[in-house]
Amino acid sequence: MKKFLGVIFISFLLCTNIYANPKESIKKDGFVIPTNNWKDKIKIDENFEVKNPKDKIIIIYNHGSNGADVKLKDCFWRSELRNWAQIAGDMINDKEIMVYIHCQGQLEGDLGAKLSRAKYWMSKWEGPYPGTSKMDRRVAGNLEVIKKFVDLGVPKKQIFMSGHSCGGWATLLLTAKYMNEVGGGISLMPACNWTISKKFKVKKVGYEEAMKKFHKKYPGIAELRQKHIDIIKEGNAPILIFTHPMDHFEGLTSDWMDDVPNFNRVVVSEKKKINGKKCKIAGSNWEEPLKKAHSIDWADCFMYYHPLIKEYITSRL
Repeated sequence: MKKFLGVIFISFLLCTNIYANPKESIKKDGFVIPTNNWKDKIKIDENFEVKNPKDKIIIIYNHGSNGADVKLKDCFWRSELRNWAQIAGDMINDKEIMVYIHCQGQLEGDLGAKLSRAKYWMSKWEGPYPGTSKMDRRVAGNLEVIKKFVDLGVPKKQIFMSGHSCGGWATLLLTAKYMNEVGGGISLMPACNWTISKKFKVKKVGYEEAMKKFHKKYPGIAELRQKHIDIIKEGNAPILIFTHPMDHFEGLTSDWMDDVPNFNRVVVSEKKKINGKKCKIAGSNWEEPLKKAHSIDWADCFMYYHPLIKEYITSRL
């Protein structure tokens, strides 16, 4: 009975978006049209066109995921693009920033194709991963998009990989293995291995004990995660990363990043505030208080870090 209820509960979590109304979803690729005000309507230009490519800075932004290795119907939520709409159109060294959103919800890993969403987490598969994972395919898909921009005439050093959650994890992997293909990376709340920090009570039992339980309960997933971390560490790419200790996914399991010399990690550590400002994220007038720290980079308070993001981009040009 408990197992049955667990399956129902996980299915509910995976099928329900906790950050925004499903009507606000975006399922296409395109450029985020710049906005002047936080509450302005978010619009996407689907035309793959870059005028004067040598004078452009391209940020390729990747969404998170409600299912680590399976196909999904959704990609982006309008709420997560508001900060990027504020950055789009800004100038750095006489070059205009363009933000391109890359939808990859339709991708699926070889294991995910065999298992249901819930079973991916309920089954105790030992690993190693059998074939090509969705994360690997996300990295490959981004390389294809990068090549398209290069073919248009955009210099590689002016192309930046970015993403939130699973998109942030993909950013870490791509820059670790293919840093010569881009100018840099901006990873936001990187995570793609479920709510490790919360589920395994890292704050209460400590990191080592929590990881022991994680590896015992989900050995295959834990092994794949560690494989990714080893690749990321070895890559030692000079990228900008934002994490939050209250993030229930990887918030208290991200300290391994401190061992990567070239990482510039920013720990957003003022609970649900940034620089003393309370964070607002959604609602009919976009003034609903932030509920989950994992999405703090979607909130209005995160605009505090826009100068730092642009300073990082400047340093890489």
